Amino acid sequence: MNTIAERIYDFLKDFPPFNMLTIDQLFSISKAVDVIYIEKDESIFNIDEPIENFFYVIKDGAVGLFNSVNSLVDQCDEGDIFGLRALLRKGNYKLRANALEETILYSISSNLLEDYITSNSKASQFLMHSFISNTKSNNIEIDDSENLGILVNSDLQTADYSKNPITCTSTTTIQEAAQIMTTNHVGSIVIVENSKPIGIITDKDLRTKVATGNWSISDSAAKIMSSPVITFPLDITVAEAQIAMLKHRITHLCITEDGTNNADLKGILSEHDIIVLRENNASSLIKEIKRSKSPEQLKQIRLRTEGLLKRYLGQDIPIDFISKMISAINDAITQKVIDLAIKEQDETPPNKFAWLAIGSQGRQEQLLLTDQDNALVFEDVSETDYDKVKSYYLKLSSTINKSLEIVGFELCPAKMMGSNPKWCLSLSEWTNQFNKWITKPDQDNLMLCTIFFDYQQIYGEKEIVENLSDNIFNSIKSYDIFLTYLGRNALQNPPPLSFFRQFLVEDDGAHKDQFDIKARALMPLVDAARLLILSHNIKSINNTVERYDKLMELEPQNKDVYLFCAEAFMDLLKFRTEQGLANNDSGRFIDLQSLNKSDRLKLKRSFRAVKSIQELIKTRFKLTQLL
Repeated sequence: MNTIAERIYDFLKDFPPFNMLTIDQLFSISKAVDVIYIEKDESIFNIDEPIENFFYVIKDGAVGLFNSVNSLVDQCDEGDIFGLRALLRKGNYKLRANALEETILYSISSNLLEDYITSNSKASQFLMHSFISNTKSNNIEIDDSENLGILVNSDLQTADYSKNPITCTSTTTIQEAAQIMTTNHVGSIVIVENSKPIGIITDKDLRTKVATGNWSISDSAAKIMSSPVITFPLDITVAEAQIAMLKHRITHLCITEDGTNNADLKGILSEHDIIVLRENNASSLIKEIKRSKSPEQLKQIRLRTEGLLKRYLGQDIPIDFISKMISAINDAITQKVIDLAIKEQDETPPNKFAWLAIGSQGRQEQLLLTDQDNALVFEDVSETDYDKVKSYYLKLSSTINKSLEIVGFELCPAKMMGSNPKWCLSLSEWTNQFNKWITKPDQDNLMLCTIFFDYQQIYGEKEIVENLSDNIFNSIKSYDIFLTYLGRNALQNPPPLSFFRQFLVEDDGAHKDQFDIKARALMPLVDAARLLILSHNIKSINNTVERYDKLMELEPQNKDVYLFCAEAFMDLLKFRTEQGLANNDSGRFIDLQSLNKSDRLKLKRSFRAVKSIQELIKTRFKLTQLL
């Protein structure tokens, strides 16, 4: 027995994805691991250095990952993996890795990935989801992505391969094959037999095997083709393609119906295709947004975002990460719209201001194109300057709202937008407005609170928004009965099932007999999370899932309820998004007749979370006697 390999095995078996492997798979990896000792402050790799053929697991010690401005991006500790994303991406390292203390590393060759990790379905799925989430708990290092606050990439999306591969037979001459490639402007040609791929010729083969004189152009294609070909099924992901190309040191993959070379050829995927695909991911869309010069250009980018949304849903990426990705794009579009709107004005802004997204965009939950909800707050000015300053910001807001409409975000029917004089106010006016809503909590004011409490600064001065938040929480603190009223308001929509366990649907109107998933299922969970996070005086968390995560931390005794609500909210949000994409609408109203039994059961399970959180609110705020 290999004693060192046994010790490595005993360590790795406790950490994902190694704990998902079979005993034989993990022991094979353990025998091939290199053990490296690193002194404190010693570098493992540096920015712009060529990526090595290894990734690393920390046995003891700690490693810091630093960006180009020497800021610590992440700290990796015992059991954490780093260097794997870079390995799959190829090229040069984007981060610097330094030992923060004396460290022992396990260095694992990339050649082991395909043989022992990606061939294991559980381990492979873990890695794919980890690439998207990039959370510390998933043992995967964070990458810097244009300071978006989240990493948005294309590792999990299905690779967009060429559906019309150029082919020839084994008896085709090399000259004829080269002429076919030239005519079709491609860098490869697949040799087929009875529609099945048996070999491939690339530009490199022509250079190294023919141009060197080793073979004549009159020889058959079979003489210089690479065989057998590496094949994958139709649903190959970008990450799988990168791993395969890395392992086999090739630049082309053949796509067949079932992923074997015994099936008909359906397409060809090249390394160049991967590069092009990466140009159409969320990060590249953000870059395009920054370069855009008109709302019309931004509209085209937003339409392409729908394609990203569909692909990520199809790959079963967690909906909370998808919502952050789409929110990052929406925020970038809004920021660019504001930049363009300011340039259109006759003069620059007269003082400091901030643009707020409210409602679903403020919570980072706006996945589909819906109507606008926004507001503007500007720095206090003297009475003599007030009219002029407000006039400027109303004109600016009108330009912004019209431009967002061109992009695809419809104008709010209730006019809850910055171009409305009621929602374009100075800091003092907004403070007084919120104070009025809080101290006089009638039904209208409570409704406005539920919308405006979920605001997020999209553009402008952070200090103004922080002052506004401080003033709001001071008002709540001085009038604590407000939370009781807000609690009663949060119970206005009971669990959306009747006494007979039937869905509660709309009684009349344009959506008669349809189920309102927003009002009856999503909003009760949103309202509850808002109420409970406000009761803890937490100002900086607006996202519903993040609110429940924080509540789990603050109230471990209620962890099961909050986890149930977070999971139910994500299931409902995903369901609404899928319905909206399928029906080309907001997904809010659902025709129950179109649902199968499985979908109905999933929805009903999610509704139990509404009941559990509302029971908690009744007890917490002593609301039973008020209902």
